[in-house]
Amino acid sequence: MNRRQFIVGLPLALSACSATESWAPDDIVSRAVYRDPDPAYLTLYTMKNTGSDNGAHTALLINASQRVIFDPAGSFEQTRMPERNDVLFGVTPELESYYVSYHARVTYYVVGQTVEVRPEVAEQALQLALANGPEPQAHCARSTSRILRQLPGFGNFRQTWDPNRVSEDFAHLPGVTTHEYRETDADDKSIAAAQINAALTADQ
Repeated sequence: MNRRQFIVGLPLALSACSATESWAPDDIVSRAVYRDPDPAYLTLYTMKNTGSDNGAHTALLINASQRVIFDPAGSFEQTRMPERNDVLFGVTPELESYYVSYHARVTYYVVGQTVEVRPEVAEQALQLALANGPEPQAHCARSTSRILRQLPGFGNFRQTWDPNRVSEDFAHLPGVTTHEYRETDADDKSIAAAQINAALTADQ
């Protein structure tokens, strides 16, 4: 490839690696905020292939001064959970269950690992997630592990691109509890998204 071809192709390459910004208005975010009275905790979600167990996606639920999901380069969209640059707000237990159900299907299952932390640690995780900015595709484990590594008690976490490695490191935390979520829905997340939207609309 000559220099001219490289320069012409560069904008396309950069755009393919760039992240898409999303910024819900202040009033919508304020109305959506949900506060969980339970003690502060973090839940790591890892989406795994049912055939190979390879990790496909990483997300982090943070229960701090408010309950959010850091979903880097995620595909879940729901108006009741407004988004600001990969952070989903208003994460009630009901909406959390829909988030998990959206990802669990015949080809993928979800592993949830939860650990209680001090309130200030959860708040630090929240602030780091809010400050992180949008992530490009395939950066979910990298950005999540980078945030976790900065928290007290999480310094042994590896900086990694592999969702399974983040899950392995999380499993070594004292007091962690683990649950698996499996469903047999078709391998088409748009179907799950439509069903979730219909269920939430019916509840209104």
